[in-house]
Amino acid sequence: MKRVGIDVGGTFTDLMYVDEDQGQVVIHKLPSTPSDPAEATLLGLDAVCERAGVEPADLDHLFHGTTVATNIVLEHNGAKVGMLTTKGYRDILHIARHKRPLSFSLYQDVPWQQHPLVRRRYRRPISERVIAPDGEVLSPLNEDEVREAVRMMKAEGVEAVAICFLFSFLNPRHEQRAREIVQEEFPDAYLSVRHEVLPQYREYEGFSTVCLNAAIGPKVSQYIERLDRAVSAKGMRGGLHLMTSVGGVATPQGAMQRPVNLLMSGPVAGLIGGIWTGRTAGSPSVITLDVGGTSADIGVAPDGQTRMKHLLDTQVGGYHAMIPMVEIDAIGAGGGSLAYIDAGGMFRVGPKSAGAEPGPACYGRGGDQPTATDALVVLGRLRPESFLGGRVPLHKRLAEDAIERQLCRPLGTDLEQAALGVARILTHGMVEGIEISSVRKGYDPRDFALVAAGGAGPLFACDIAQELGIPQVLVPRYPGITSALGLLATDIVYEFVSTEMQLFSSLDRDRLGADFAGLERQATERLQADRLDPAHTLLRRIADCRYIGQGYELRVELPAGPIDQAWQERAAEAFHQAHEREYVRRFPDSDIQIVNIRVQGVGLMPELRLTQLPAGDASPADALTASHEVVFSQDGKPVRLASAFYRRDLLKAGNRISGPAIIEQLDSTVVINPGLTAEVDRYGTILIECR
Repeated sequence: MKRVGIDVGGTFTDLMYVDEDQGQVVIHKLPSTPSDPAEATLLGLDAVCERAGVEPADLDHLFHGTTVATNIVLEHNGAKVGMLTTKGYRDILHIARHKRPLSFSLYQDVPWQQHPLVRRRYRRPISERVIAPDGEVLSPLNEDEVREAVRMMKAEGVEAVAICFLFSFLNPRHEQRAREIVQEEFPDAYLSVRHEVLPQYREYEGFSTVCLNAAIGPKVSQYIERLDRAVSAKGMRGGLHLMTSVGGVATPQGAMQRPVNLLMSGPVAGLIGGIWTGRTAGSPSVITLDVGGTSADIGVAPDGQTRMKHLLDTQVGGYHAMIPMVEIDAIGAGGGSLAYIDAGGMFRVGPKSAGAEPGPACYGRGGDQPTATDALVVLGRLRPESFLGGRVPLHKRLAEDAIERQLCRPLGTDLEQAALGVARILTHGMVEGIEISSVRKGYDPRDFALVAAGGAGPLFACDIAQELGIPQVLVPRYPGITSALGLLATDIVYEFVSTEMQLFSSLDRDRLGADFAGLERQATERLQADRLDPAHTLLRRIADCRYIGQGYELRVELPAGPIDQAWQERAAEAFHQAHEREYVRRFPDSDIQIVNIRVQGVGLMPELRLTQLPAGDASPADALTASHEVVFSQDGKPVRLASAFYRRDLLKAGNRISGPAIIEQLDSTVVINPGLTAEVDRYGTILIECR
């Protein structure tokens, strides 16, 4: 089977081609094209196929992770959105939950007010009312008001319309009729309808999610449609699939219906690639550190299982997006992170980045601000002639000039001390990020292996592991394209949700069974629309549950089978275990409330199998290319140490390497600190012992 994974990042677009039958793996990396991400995607696809000696039409599957949706939110350049909502609830998006990120700041601007998803003039209140708990219609829909509002929006150049009526998850009749009117009056508008996008309770989070879906919908849909059309024109058999925030992939049609599910698309793929690496290396519990040019994405996977964020914590750019989202934390730390002295005289690195253009000073593209990459060149950890396989020559003199001018003179220090300071500050930021994602959530980093991914992750991994006491660093065979690898190691996943609100003590099993059956039908129809073999699909039942009196739920996987007394007991025990794992306590005498029920439709993809390396002896002499002095830190001071440089593609399984050493490859560079030893396993993963 021939498959390609494409991950579009802020700086680079990474591609990985795998032909498991022939044992062929080809990787490719090219600069991203922020003005039109599809351009780099299609250029990269042609290039990787050419290098593999195949035509795009020969591919069975194309998997794609993208930051397009996320970047629209972060850059506040989404569509002009209009909103139809229940009279009296026009300002829900502005009021939110009356929470502010900084509680004691009187002047802080919050994103949902400073950059509203829908300007107030385009939020039109409509006379209608559905009430809880059964969805009874208290006031009928005023269709004339809907028509008037839609005509106004069309005249004002609105591009997308969000329909958010109160309690539509209980009775969607009014939203359905409003949808019909919008299609009659304004057929070109992108539509985002509450009961279709998010049929569950919590009005503010629901309204925010639906409007976020509308804001990104037109641009994301156009991007996906263009990409899908171009891929189809190449005659590919399996077509295009896109990574979603839940950790699976969806078809273009599924993604265009709910583009909000593409938020965090790329980072999730990196975590899945890290889990695959840990499993093949015999270390299922992993912390993944995916460091690119702009940011570092951190994930924690105990026993190789992804963790899901709580639905009230799923935010992107400060906006609530109440969608299932794998728990990934991102910090502004990457190879392009700018080093500078702030107005208070503090030495800082990041979160601002030089990006792809102009990039670090050493790129020679006009950048004059020092970055982490410039510091690593000065320290000798990146050789100018070997960066990206020699495709992008670096200019050491430009890096030295930038650091000397911007850092050394203001700090009164020498070049190597300043460069080492950049590396140490960036490392400390990543250590703090890992502690927040692990220690503060009840996980001991010493029980995990650290998977160093991204172009820059392996450059810092040993320093981070030694500071945190992590016993082992795993560097994947292709660390710079771990997200592309993760795209090839995942399944097709769709999730459907409905609000349930039932207590276990008075559980209506027939109603619960019927509601699950309805969601299962939706999931089955979606999988059938993708033309998936029923023998390779499955359905998972999930519920958001809480003890009676609690205000927040936990996501729990529920057993399959008929819903009877035995099923109810197993479901209760599953929740007790989840609560105990999360909060260290269980309350077996408390009643349990099912808030939402979910069904995941999963299309199983063939398991990813990479070829194994040929076996070699302990000596890596055949891969040795050079020996140079590299600057490391000793007692806080720079020290030059003779270090061996190796070519990653010449290493064999069983080779052992003693630090200090540098391993170079197309997509990344691995730094092995003094005193540490590493071994190459059969899959090409470098296992660095940090004890």
